[in-house]
Amino acid sequence: MSAEKRVPLEGFIEYPEAEMSARVTEFSENLRRRRTVRDFDDRPVDKSIIEQAILAAGSAPSGANHQPWHFAVIQDPAKRHALREAAEAEERAFYAGKASDEWLEALAPLGTDANKPFLEHAPVLIAVFAQKRGGEKAGQSKKNYYINESVGIACGFLLAALHEAGLVTLTHTPNPMRFLNQVCERPVDEKPYMLIVGGYPAKHATVPEHALIKKSLSDITSWL
Repeated sequence: MSAEKRVPLEGFIEYPEAEMSARVTEFSENLRRRRTVRDFDDRPVDKSIIEQAILAAGSAPSGANHQPWHFAVIQDPAKRHALREAAEAEERAFYAGKASDEWLEALAPLGTDANKPFLEHAPVLIAVFAQKRGGEKAGQSKKNYYINESVGIACGFLLAALHEAGLVTLTHTPNPMRFLNQVCERPVDEKPYMLIVGGYPAKHATVPEHALIKKSLSDITSWL
């Protein structure tokens, strides 16, 4: 017997087609202004802004609606320092031989290296964890489904929300990231998924020219 219960759809707003076009165009243009930034001002960001961005991320669709994510906002200077040291150790190993020549060649136009000062300097540092077990309610321990897909969508929502708030962001994924479980005091059965760094851009902030190259609509679309 199905346990499904249904309720009326609430909150949907239908717009006139002209307004739909204007809204999606404005949204698209706004997101296309987003850039990955590595130079941050240390001005603090109000906690409520971060909370609203995380609430937006938490509204993402997920397998069986289990919402298999946890967002750890890291503020403590000692934890940030420990995180930076561990991340940079992994990055040094990456650039010293773990990465293939092809991978390093692909990264070269972006100017990345093993130094990650933003992990201590940027005002917003969020470690995103993927949960193997959980459920639609806190405290449950059911098997979660489509974990990577679900958490990936939630991270996209979070990046978009922080950008909408007027902040710049950076995604950081040192590999492996298991040190994050210890730094963030998270269970071993949670997988560190991504570090999202955010804040205001420094006055001298720059971005690589290479990052401005974006594929055209025809390059990324097919109509069948």
